[in-house]
Amino acid sequence: SSAQSLAKPLLPATMRRPPRLRGASSPWLAWRSLCATASAIPIPAAPPHQTDPLSAHFSNRPAARDPAVVENLTSTLRALFASSPSHPRAFTLLKSAAFDAGLAPGALVDAVLSAAAGPHSGSPVAAVHVSLLSRLLTSLSRAGRASAAADAYAHMVARGVVPDVKSRTDLLVTTARCSSARDALALFAEMRGRGDRVDAWMFDALMRACVKEGMLEDAVRLFDEMPGAEIEPDQRVYALVIAALCKLRDADRGLHLLGEMKEAGFETWDFTYRSVVDVLVKVGRMEEALRVKDEMLSAGKKMDVVLATILMHGYCLRGEVEKALDLFDETLANSILPTNVTYGTLIRGCDQAGMTQKVYVLYRQMRGQGLLPSSHEFGLVIKGLLCDKQWEDAVSLCVEMADSRLPDVFTYNGLIRWLCQQHKLREALNLFGKMKETGVKPSVVTYNSLLMGYCEKGCMDEAVKLYSEMPVEGFVPNVFTYTFLMKGYIKKKAFDKAYALLDEMKQNGVSCNEYTHNVLINGICMSDRIYEVDEMLKNFIGEGFVPTTMTYNSIINGFVKAGMMGSAFAMYQQMREKGIPANIVTYTSFIDGYCRTSCCDLALKMLNNVRRKGLQPDIAAYNALISGFCHEGNMSHALQFLVILLKDGLTPTSAVYTNFITGYKDLKMMKEASKFYESMIKEGIAADTVTYTTLIDGFSKDGNVAFALELYSEMMAKGNIPDDITFTALTHGLCRIGDIDGAKKLLDDMRRLDVCPNALIYNMLINGSLRDGKLQEAFQLHDEMLNRGIVPDDTTSDILAGQKSPED
Repeated sequence: SSAQSLAKPLLPATMRRPPRLRGASSPWLAWRSLCATASAIPIPAAPPHQTDPLSAHFSNRPAARDPAVVENLTSTLRALFASSPSHPRAFTLLKSAAFDAGLAPGALVDAVLSAAAGPHSGSPVAAVHVSLLSRLLTSLSRAGRASAAADAYAHMVARGVVPDVKSRTDLLVTTARCSSARDALALFAEMRGRGDRVDAWMFDALMRACVKEGMLEDAVRLFDEMPGAEIEPDQRVYALVIAALCKLRDADRGLHLLGEMKEAGFETWDFTYRSVVDVLVKVGRMEEALRVKDEMLSAGKKMDVVLATILMHGYCLRGEVEKALDLFDETLANSILPTNVTYGTLIRGCDQAGMTQKVYVLYRQMRGQGLLPSSHEFGLVIKGLLCDKQWEDAVSLCVEMADSRLPDVFTYNGLIRWLCQQHKLREALNLFGKMKETGVKPSVVTYNSLLMGYCEKGCMDEAVKLYSEMPVEGFVPNVFTYTFLMKGYIKKKAFDKAYALLDEMKQNGVSCNEYTHNVLINGICMSDRIYEVDEMLKNFIGEGFVPTTMTYNSIINGFVKAGMMGSAFAMYQQMREKGIPANIVTYTSFIDGYCRTSCCDLALKMLNNVRRKGLQPDIAAYNALISGFCHEGNMSHALQFLVILLKDGLTPTSAVYTNFITGYKDLKMMKEASKFYESMIKEGIAADTVTYTTLIDGFSKDGNVAFALELYSEMMAKGNIPDDITFTALTHGLCRIGDIDGAKKLLDDMRRLDVCPNALIYNMLINGSLRDGKLQEAFQLHDEMLNRGIVPDDTTSDILAGQKSPED
């Protein structure tokens, strides 16, 4: 039964359930055997009319409800009771009538009571007969016949019989199991309302049912009612209420009852200690959790993997991941094998602490032990590898585990999006194919990431084809789908197609958001059609768009980039008239604009104006000034602003260092440029593609092509992908020293990295081939250029005509 299975380790031998009697091979045989036994006992004279034998009635279930059947059962029981009130065959007969013949519970109770009363129907029911009915109730309950047991119990109570505590406990257990804990509580309340005796076993059974169904408050309430019922909690009850309190995160009372349990002389189980430690960890009371752990070990208990994992989780919640890892090492040293939960706890902790390399080490340890992380934890491993720019390892690992279904749609989406952001569209598409091959259904996010990748690379035909596949695959394009496509068209300066897509988006019932409007506004501001921005903004406002500071910042920045400082200032005035506050980004655009137009004195005035307004210049503002001075070759002023930003507590970014490197490169002071690069690395600031490209260009022009190639290898090793400008600089350097073959090999690298060469690269290679007298190779390069969709320019024609060098 449920009660016995829950309390099995605690039951003394005398209270364990007796073995169930094996039934006869058929109801007819069972009843024939019983009737044969009963016939050997003296029975009062039969009534004048002839009745069918009991076997005839009980072998047919529908006939078992015939009043004659009940009468014959009553007569047989009466005969057995006459022989001995506690005749052993009485219960066997009663049980067979209930289970084999299907006699109604109320009829069974009536039969026993009628047989027991004899001619004196008003006499009290003997204890032996109450015991028989209690055994019947227990049998029905333990057989899972909750409805029959409840009917039998109700009939007993109606006839003034109160079954013993043990059978009523079984009834409560089966009610909770087959119906609900709430029904069991209602039945228990009825028992107590009638003044029926209850005991700790009943409270234990009900509390277990409540805890199992998540009715934790009811479990605690039952515990609180025990003193009123004059029942002392036992070991099991204490363990249950402490577990319930810990799940309710009532750490104070859980801790109090743990002490009370120990004072009462009960042994505290490992599970109870762990429950208290767990709740203390979750409410941030790590010191108390460690104290309870020490008490547990002092009581002779041993540290196990569950307790160790709980404590590791506690350290991770406090940000003390190193302590969690130390405890992990300690458990390994003590031959305690970690579980999936242990590794998962540490992986999540290390991820939050930014310990990406340790995340991967833990994963490898876990796999070495034959364990698999959850899909979420596997996603964190992939995320860590991407943070460390080990994207090739991330892709390989994802593909390696794909057949195990470990990578889920979120893992694939994160990896595909990262690859698309890093312009690794080919790898993203391969992963997309693997995703579908292994049965992981993509989502709208997957398609949007790939659309972003196509649009960033300017592959709009492929983007539109993928977009048209979405409805076929059951996906409805959303606002981000349309916005990515618009951004792609804007990048290609195909504004008409972007506007047509905007109309299609509205027709399909997809509302524009602030991001969509700002993308369109920013796009037109970054093009040669910025003069259209006023009309666009008016149209958007007419459609309900409310421009924000970000909107005006985009427009102001567009005018600044176009050199239209007057229009930028007019937009700033409009912004103020509408009550839209300017921020540091607004003023930084003006500082940048003045620096671009060689008006650094006006930029300095703007900086002072920003300070007077109580705004703190950010790194972008200082970088704009540094960039302006570096562009002018005024390195001393640029260095002064480097000192100022450091005093303001700001940390130089790679862009700041790159501006200094660019400034010194333009002045052909590559030694000074190298010093800034070395300082940058020493400060732990990662160089990006722009930084490396600037250095490669400078050293190539300085004649140090060997060092430029070393930088190229270094940037690749660190996960920085060169772009066409990087390859242009390298190609130029190699061609200048006459290494045309080396320059041609760069085309293979570009093909592998999915970087599209530009016309200048082909011009230099064609010119180099012609200088070496390799006319056929020159024309082959020209044909390759055309095949790749790269349009030759006038310089290409001049080179082939022998009139001009691309370096002229």
